Amino acid sequence: MFHPIEIPFGCVMLFNVVDLKEGVSIEDVELVLGEMCNVVKNNYGDDNGGFIGGQVYKNAGFISEEGTVGADDSHKNKRVNQNMGDIVIVTFWQSFDQHEKSHADKLFKEKFSALADFCDDTYEVGYEMLWQGVPEDT
Repeated sequence: MFHPIEIPFGCVMLFNVVDLKEGVSIEDVELVLGEMCNVVKNNYGDDNGGFIGGQVYKNAGFISEEGTVGADDSHKNKRVNQNMGDIVIVTFWQSFDQHEKSHADKLFKEKFSALADFCDDTYEVGYEMLWQGVPEDT
């Protein structure tokens, strides 16, 4: 369940921001989130399904002063605490079309709608990989 993942060059990454309703905690959604992730992992993980791997993160509320350009302090705090959601789900796929096909599937929709019941908003943005690297062995 908690194994390292290898991301092949040329894949696509989907970044799903999940904004929980007021009063809903991450602990409240852990089970439905886990069930949804297992459906993806167990049903769409072959070459036909296209799922490569994924990760789930909770918003820790910190922001990099060194990596932020063009925003004053008030914008930084607003962006981190409100616009970035409570959870992000990062998934890697062989293609965007395979992602869309899996998410149109009835099995996935059932699990995602259970998570969506706890949310004010959720949106998913796709990215194409331009670069990747690891430290050189010395």
